[in-house]
Amino acid sequence: MATMNLKPIMIAGFFGLALSGCKPEGPPPDLIKTQREGLTKARAVEGQLQQQAEEQKSAIDAAQK
Repeated sequence: MATMNLKPIMIAGFFGLALSGCKPEGPPPDLIKTQREGLTKARAVEGQLQQQAEEQKSAIDAAQK
């Protein structure tokens, strides 16, 4: 009969120990911020590519004249 009374206490202790090990390591990463930074970098690269394409087109047009 003594083991019947200890069973709920043992189960509660087990879950208490298991949950005490589940501490967050830090705040989760800000996904929107990282996506926004990536989009900003992509737009900057796109602008550079468009500028280079316009310069190349101008050089081709000047060479054809």
